[in-house]
Amino acid sequence: MSARGPYDAGRFHAAYDRVMAGWPAPREAVTVSTPFGETHVNVTGPADGPPLVLLPGGGAATSASWYAQAAELSRTHRVHAADLIGAPGRSTPAGDRHPRTVADLTAWLDALLDGLGIEETDLGGHSYGAWIALHHALHAPGRVRRLFLLDPTQCFAGLKAAYLLHALPMLLRPTPRRVRAFLDWETGAVPLDPDWLALQEAAVGFPSRRPVTGPRPAPEALRGLDVPVLLLLAGNSRTHDPSGVAARAQALLPRVTVTVVPDVSHHGLPQSAPPGLGRLLSGFLAPSGVGGHEDSPG
Repeated sequence: MSARGPYDAGRFHAAYDRVMAGWPAPREAVTVSTPFGETHVNVTGPADGPPLVLLPGGGAATSASWYAQAAELSRTHRVHAADLIGAPGRSTPAGDRHPRTVADLTAWLDALLDGLGIEETDLGGHSYGAWIALHHALHAPGRVRRLFLLDPTQCFAGLKAAYLLHALPMLLRPTPRRVRAFLDWETGAVPLDPDWLALQEAAVGFPSRRPVTGPRPAPEALRGLDVPVLLLLAGNSRTHDPSGVAARAQALLPRVTVTVVPDVSHHGLPQSAPPGLGRLLSGFLAPSGVGGHEDSPG
């Protein structure tokens, strides 16, 4: 329950639809049955384009948060953006059967790909969604052509203590005001899209399930990942130390390209990112995309 009363599903879905209005047309909303419930997926792009599956960050990020990148990515790819099971969005858990372990999450994503008729895909995620995407690439590398990780959390480094302390009031007793205050702090009060911000506030009180957490991927597993990886880090992230994340990723991943995106924070991605972000992603996902070692200032 928030300062504005209990969760209002109508208000949440209206806010969700306003953000989705920024997606390119035509767009199709599909529902895929998995062992863990019904997964809502927003689909756009040429029907014969190579598939690209996008996973949002945790909390109220939802698949809608890819609106600023969807037009660029869907020029060449058939984009499939999923709402996470058990998190705010339009996916529906199957009773008490929701993902509780990393193995559950990879099984969910396998079932989602099967339901979409996708044998092999490009895969990308932001924050918690990047953590899921990386685990899935380690679990089923034969199903992932290319992998991009957008300021991933808990993949190569832990969270900063200051970030956790600022997030704690919002996590313990969420209210729209606390959500806004936390986002203002993390983004440096950079103006955020009002419709996206309204969606974050409308998600307060959503009947979500406890997200799966766990240790970072094992170093030996990362060293054996023979998949091209693009790691894009938010230069102003308060979530973790971008330089430390970059150094560890470069030391562990054999086919990684690391780029620090300047003037954007962790929660400013992917919706309020610099215009060049879409070009970085589409360039990497192109057939001639870079898959080697590279580090640039953005």
